[in-house]
Amino acid sequence: MSRIIKDTVDRLLDRINAISDTGPGFTRPSYSPLESQAHAVVAEEAERLGLTVTRDAALNLFARLPGRDRNAAPLYVGSHVDTVAMGGAFDGAAGVAGAVALAAAFVDSGERPPVDLVVTVTRAEESVWFPVSYIGSRSALGRLTAPELQAVRADTGRTLTDHIRAEGGQPEEILSGAGLAAARFIELHIEQGPVLDNAGEPFGIVDGVRGGLRYRQARIDGTWAHSGGAPRSARSDTVFALADLVVAMDRRWGEVLETGQDLAVTFGRVDAATPEHAFAKVPGRTDFCIDLRSDDVAVLERMDEAFKAEIAAVEAARGVRFDLGAQSRSHPTKLSAALGDQIATAAGRLGFAPRRMLSGGGHDAAAFAQAGWESVMVFLRNWNGSHNPDEAMNPEDLASAVATLHEAIAFETTGAADE
Repeated sequence: MSRIIKDTVDRLLDRINAISDTGPGFTRPSYSPLESQAHAVVAEEAERLGLTVTRDAALNLFARLPGRDRNAAPLYVGSHVDTVAMGGAFDGAAGVAGAVALAAAFVDSGERPPVDLVVTVTRAEESVWFPVSYIGSRSALGRLTAPELQAVRADTGRTLTDHIRAEGGQPEEILSGAGLAAARFIELHIEQGPVLDNAGEPFGIVDGVRGGLRYRQARIDGTWAHSGGAPRSARSDTVFALADLVVAMDRRWGEVLETGQDLAVTFGRVDAATPEHAFAKVPGRTDFCIDLRSDDVAVLERMDEAFKAEIAAVEAARGVRFDLGAQSRSHPTKLSAALGDQIATAAGRLGFAPRRMLSGGGHDAAAFAQAGWESVMVFLRNWNGSHNPDEAMNPEDLASAVATLHEAIAFETTGAADE
């Protein structure tokens, strides 16, 4: 079994990551031909194993391996294959490769899973392209809204509806569908921080996903002026204004952490390099975004209030004006303790002792949990961070995690037979 798992993981990762826009790293934008090509690779591999492949109106892919009890709720396992711009080889793709490898292990052994096993490849998990969280999974669950379908892609200005239709989807049916019936979902994913690598542990079990509060299109307006002629007292300098805000929010972040509460603050995009900017100009406009994340909604609300208070202070001190644009959110989510326990028990039988941990990033597993599913994640050790070309993962860690899931599911089969 270990050989089929490893061979499937290696082959899938190679094939998926051969599909990319120009580098560095890997770029497969959400609802692009490149994302569709990666889905086609997974479909081909699944059909080779004898799985039945279907797609929904949003073009999420489902590859079904029949289980012993066809009437029971299925077990969905998977992730996504879209990436951020110039991202890494494993964010999303590792989970998809692992899901196919899990199905391959059952097919190779001739052993049927206790219930239908559904390899799941969602669309548009990375919300950098469209300002909407969990587009594919929420579409599959019947939870996407009409206004969200009119969101525009950050780099093209075309609507999400247009992009879905261009790739062969049916956006109108997304709104009319009832969504998948509640079941169980497991997502394998690289950790997006250093905890597992620092501890020397191959994988861990995620019991919660942070929520986010974001302003994606914020800007500061000041006054353009000559860099040598304008005195300090007369300037409305937007770069200095942003610097003041960044320092203030860093201080606020530290104060929250000192109380033992969870928070991350990121200014992920700063743009003071439009054609209007120049060496000899006091900058009169700066664009930026901010991403606040926490496992506690109350912390996010307080930080939003603090953020706006700091903005008011900067406006008064610097003579500038802030326009934050629209706010977007994702909710903190608890994942299934019972499903996590089942995986942990199986891991123990194989000699592993995975820790329970929080996910700082958002994932499709959260969308399934919010829809009432039993949903859990398994994090894989990664030593170069995520959303960058240097993402790292030992395929042996993924193989170990897949073997653990196989053990957990096969034990269900044994338990059913013994009853």
